[in-house]
Amino acid sequence: MEPVTLTTDRLLLRTVGPEDTDAVHAAAQDADIQRWTTVPSPYLPEHARSFTQQLVPDGWAADSMFTFGVFLPGGRELTGMLGLTMRPPGTAEIGFWAVKEHRGRGYTAEAAVAASRWAFAALPVDRVEWRAEVGNHASRAVARRAGFTLEGTLRAALDHRGSRRDCWVGSLLPSDLGLESATPYLPARSPQG
Repeated sequence: MEPVTLTTDRLLLRTVGPEDTDAVHAAAQDADIQRWTTVPSPYLPEHARSFTQQLVPDGWAADSMFTFGVFLPGGRELTGMLGLTMRPPGTAEIGFWAVKEHRGRGYTAEAAVAASRWAFAALPVDRVEWRAEVGNHASRAVARRAGFTLEGTLRAALDHRGSRRDCWVGSLLPSDLGLESATPYLPARSPQG
């Protein structure tokens, strides 16, 4: 798929390229991004180059990972990154991080809703799933603000730098955004006494 650009009232979501390498590298120096995400640590210039020049375009080309830089209007000031990774069947796993100076303004939640709406409309997706290591309260707050339903804790479900970690999991469905689902959804019902 060719990369797409999304807009919200306050943001521009677009793919990143070589012109964004320095901004991605600078943002990923933040200890919280390195602690809670899968970016390499330490995060070197060659990691940023590989990300912006190979990983991101390859993901779009293979329809396997759709990565957006989250920018202020004009598309030059990076506020964060957001990716949707395809998982079978009909699920996209969302991941994101925010540039330290732009945290607490609701940008990441706004971007998560916009990207999820796009995924439900443009991809064979009926569920956007969020996962974060237990203890990542900032990611959990973003997920809640974006409307994700927190579903529980999965034991040893993340492999983070060579160790298994528990993670929180949540989901966003098309109906949560007032959209139709491509596949019928039959929620579980409690037995009547």
